[in-house]
Amino acid sequence: MTKMTICPPGIARATSIILALLLVSGCSDLGYLLSNEKVKDADNDQVVFVGDSIFALSGEIQNQLESKAGQTFRRYTVSGAELSGELVAPSIPNQFREALADNPDIQTLVGDVGGNDILIPAIAFDSNKCKTPWWRFGRLSRKCREFIDDIYVEAVDFLNEVAGAGVERGILLGYYYTKNGLFRVKDLKEAIDYGNATLARACNNSVLECSFVDPRPVIRNGDIIFDGIHPADSGSRKIADLIWPQLQPQL
Repeated sequence: MTKMTICPPGIARATSIILALLLVSGCSDLGYLLSNEKVKDADNDQVVFVGDSIFALSGEIQNQLESKAGQTFRRYTVSGAELSGELVAPSIPNQFREALADNPDIQTLVGDVGGNDILIPAIAFDSNKCKTPWWRFGRLSRKCREFIDDIYVEAVDFLNEVAGAGVERGILLGYYYTKNGLFRVKDLKEAIDYGNATLARACNNSVLECSFVDPRPVIRNGDIIFDGIHPADSGSRKIADLIWPQLQPQL
């Protein structure tokens, strides 16, 4: 298994600029360029990770969890992945289907869903009106709420599909507050609040035994790299610490 090395600031900045280009490129293979290496065969093949660049960009969340467990897990996360659609990466449901095809003996699925479905349009043109600048603070648009409500339906369908494939447990990571950096995304706070409540509800209402992990109470601005979105090593450690109590009993 290959682990991503920590880049000097200049290289890291260039990487984030490339990521910005990926977000608007429309090429479904480019997400792999900024993703930790896929792992199809691990020490424990029954634990599978799916999701977007929160997991995939550095792989540090998985690294931390594998260190705690003393074993490796399968990884299918891809930067740019969405719950619905494949703008820059295979969708998260298709990541799971690939893992299932490789080895159907999956006991625990760990991942995140829906973040890029909200983030990518917000970065581009905010077509779903999910940003609430100071003059509109406290008034998340109806269009954004309805859009996230649609994500709820797709999330429940996905989690039900996971349960139908025989997976025993799901651990669903929510999202923390983004900040202004390379991307101007501080104004997504209310969309993140509404999105997390929606994802927690999807987790509870699916037939899968599902635990929702909320990172908002622990992630601070200093735990996010300069692009405003992705976790620094400190943020990845905090997230791994939140996931671990849910994952450990499944090992």
